[in-house]
Amino acid sequence: MNLRRRINQEPLQFQLAPMIDVIMFLLCFFLLTWNLARYEQDLEVKVPIAKNGKDPARLPGEIIINLRQNGTVELERATLSLAQLQQKLSDISNVFPDQAVILRGAENVEYKHVVEVLDICRAAKLTNIAFATNRPGKEGAAQ
Repeated sequence: MNLRRRINQEPLQFQLAPMIDVIMFLLCFFLLTWNLARYEQDLEVKVPIAKNGKDPARLPGEIIINLRQNGTVELERATLSLAQLQQKLSDISNVFPDQAVILRGAENVEYKHVVEVLDICRAAKLTNIAFATNRPGKEGAAQ
């Protein structure tokens, strides 16, 4: 006596369309967040204008240090003291000796604050330092 009923079952199939939708959504999300995160610019820091500046070759993984008008230092969206900045840069320098650093100093920042940050970079053995400026006519975009 056969107690099992024979039911015609369709073979299991992998649903491809929903999987493609999820992958495309994740791809769009990561591209947008990467594009916004790669320019770590503080909008309150207005960099000076340089008439003869040119667009730099952007390097992956470059460090952007924002120096505000009052002398506060911002790195990776966190305000740091000078001792914390030196520790962080020393740690980075130990792993990546030729690390590129971009210093975004505000237009009216005192020169002594710029020299303090440069001195910290030198103490951390970082020598690949560039200064961010704007070109004439491009007031909002830092170069």
